[in-house]
Amino acid sequence: MRPTDLTLAQGLAALERREISALELADAFLAAIERLNPRLNAYITVTAEAAREAARASDARRARGEAGPLEGIPLGIKDLFCTEGVRTTAASRILGPFVPPYESTVTAQLKRDGAVFLGKLNMDEFAMGSSNLTSAYGPVENPWSRANDPARRLVPGGSSGGSAAAVAARLAMGATATDTGGSIRQPAAFCGIAGIKPTYGRCSRFGIVAFASSLDQAGPVARTVEDCAILLRSMAGHDPKDSTSARLPVPDFRAAVGRGVKGLRIGVPEEYRLPGMAPEIEALWEQGLAWLREAGAETVPISLPHTKYALPTYYVVAPAEASSNLARYDGVRFGLRESGADLKDLYERTRARGFGAEVRRRIMIGTYVLSAGYYDAYYLKAQKVRALIRRDFEQAWSRCDAIVTPATPTAAFAMDERQDDPVTMYLNDVFTVTANLAGLPGLAVPAGLDSQGLPLGLQVIGRAFDEETVFAVGGALERAAGFTAQPGIMA
Repeated sequence: MRPTDLTLAQGLAALERREISALELADAFLAAIERLNPRLNAYITVTAEAAREAARASDARRARGEAGPLEGIPLGIKDLFCTEGVRTTAASRILGPFVPPYESTVTAQLKRDGAVFLGKLNMDEFAMGSSNLTSAYGPVENPWSRANDPARRLVPGGSSGGSAAAVAARLAMGATATDTGGSIRQPAAFCGIAGIKPTYGRCSRFGIVAFASSLDQAGPVARTVEDCAILLRSMAGHDPKDSTSARLPVPDFRAAVGRGVKGLRIGVPEEYRLPGMAPEIEALWEQGLAWLREAGAETVPISLPHTKYALPTYYVVAPAEASSNLARYDGVRFGLRESGADLKDLYERTRARGFGAEVRRRIMIGTYVLSAGYYDAYYLKAQKVRALIRRDFEQAWSRCDAIVTPATPTAAFAMDERQDDPVTMYLNDVFTVTANLAGLPGLAVPAGLDSQGLPLGLQVIGRAFDEETVFAVGGALERAAGFTAQPGIMA
């Protein structure tokens, strides 16, 4: 088996047995990046020499008997996480020259545990998108292709498209990602890998470039559910630098993956059976529920009646928070600066040149819904509906222990499809935004292929801070599905 074919768990075992060194592992992935990144465009910045230096240090620690939980594991970092001394762009021109003087808490904890960073991964600009087409550094290509049209370039999903594509194509063993309305789970499903959005507050947001502060949450993507559990344990934990960080112990998520689902009640929300849903998605959903019943779980119907309001609620709340968060990019303090006749002209020129079309659209929407005369009609009402969506889930937990739904309404689409219609593009998040609005954990698990050979995923949603049950259900689905398909473009 080639080093790049190892899962993260297998890589840790191989390193422990001294079958491979951290430097050899890093070199294998760097060679793969050099070969495939020019086509896939998954990495914005590759930190080859820093990765080799970190790998050598990792080998030295292991030789001294000081190996950390992730010692020597090569990871990609979404370019939304600030990394000390390494350019952080958020895939935007306005942050192009920004080199942070500090490290995000999540990446600092991964380094603490011995991970080796390969570079910064491409994404939708400021995490705004479901396709990875809005990046100022060009789109990321999905390593999968349609059987009947292999030359057609497909999107990897977004906003964490670079993270998902890199892991699927074996350009990293795992990657950091963020999820505001589905930006971990949707690209994971599109690329045939696993990805979890933890409970809001499980991972620190310190040092992560903000999109919508009450929705953003960091999480991992990796090839398997077990790999995600390993990464999340290092990423999670209380952080005094983040006031929304939960002061709770971090469980052994990896142990939960194999514990089974016997006796669990799995909720099936009728509101997720959308009109016109692809028959393949419906069939996979039913198959997933059957697998869980065979493993000893009980499936029960539940109702989440306010689900139909989730997308419009999200697209009021998220742009409103984005318009506030992105006000700091003014050309004065950091990042891009365009000359102007006066301060107002400098602001306007900098923001016009620095922000892409989708970011400008969301800033305008957010500014509008927060403006005098519209705040009560839009933003305040959206927050009230959000509370009702959260209450729906709280009532559902009296009937079930976890909820299983499709992860996406379709398989990955082509780069030249849907991009002219933002509303159609926003519908990609229809199954995922509810978990963000309610602050709940959600896991995407690869579970099958469509008629064109493209991966399809199932989603597991759990109670707040009950990622262990989510991992248990996800592990059962993964074992039953036996998903071993691989993309056509792979290291």
